[in-house]
Amino acid sequence: MSDFFTMASLVFVVGSGIRLATPFLLAALGETIGQRSGVLNLGVEGVMLLGAFGAYYTILETKTPVLGVLVGIGVGLVMGVVYGLVTVSLRAEQGISGIGIFLFGLGMSDLLFQKQVGTPLPIRGFDDWHIPLLSEIPKVGEMFFQHSVLVYLAFVLVPVVAFLINRTTFGLNIRAVGENPAAADSLGVSVARVRYGTIILANLLAGLAGAVLAIELGIFQQNLTSGQGFIAVALVYFGAWRPTGVMAGALLFGLVSATVLQWKTLGIVSGAASSITAMAPAVLTIVALVIITRTVGQPSALTKPFDRGS
Repeated sequence: MSDFFTMASLVFVVGSGIRLATPFLLAALGETIGQRSGVLNLGVEGVMLLGAFGAYYTILETKTPVLGVLVGIGVGLVMGVVYGLVTVSLRAEQGISGIGIFLFGLGMSDLLFQKQVGTPLPIRGFDDWHIPLLSEIPKVGEMFFQHSVLVYLAFVLVPVVAFLINRTTFGLNIRAVGENPAAADSLGVSVARVRYGTIILANLLAGLAGAVLAIELGIFQQNLTSGQGFIAVALVYFGAWRPTGVMAGALLFGLVSATVLQWKTLGIVSGAASSITAMAPAVLTIVALVIITRTVGQPSALTKPFDRGS
């Protein structure tokens, strides 16, 4: 255990934790926008898988990471339109619809991978971008300022999403629709338009999250996300539907995951103990959810379809 409490180990854990938190953060930020308007999407995992494969295959064929990111975002856009049609226009039950999206993404991404690739092949993503001056700070620079542009993008989006929700007219409409869609409709706010917009934004970020995951890992395989989409949904509750809270939850989850990986690398845990410690991030998330959801209320209209005629 003494090997773990060293500066080199700390630098590795913090740096890796930030990288591991990035896909969670992107997907959870998108889900935060969606849930604030009253729409729950349990299909985040499926969208992430499709976005991950789209980005992976594009980079594999073109060797262009930027194009891969754009394809991942495009996949999210398409899935957002589909999910909006199902849940807003057809007013289907959101939980069941989301699970359907997840199963579709899981099966389709695996099928496409088997047919188009077959054997996992590595891809090259973005090089780390060392921020001038800051990256040269001993230890601190290595932990915080030597990451790929995708990592920086995820954390820059936190204040952007916060500003969108709290400081813009669209954000005001989002919050109004999520709390009382009938009242918002009576004031001339199009509930359907707002929810379509938030669903598309949420899925765009979920597709981007999948692309980031595949690019950062440099590989794609069956069920690459391994539950990360569902964790992202849980992080929205963890963060009490606030972007900063979601970021804190993503970082906590990433740091715990990085700690477990470092323990395995150093041989501190092995065998059965290794399997048990691997469950630590999920257990931590569940405990936090139990505590937080007792004190913070969710948007009043969450999961409730809106029928203007009712």
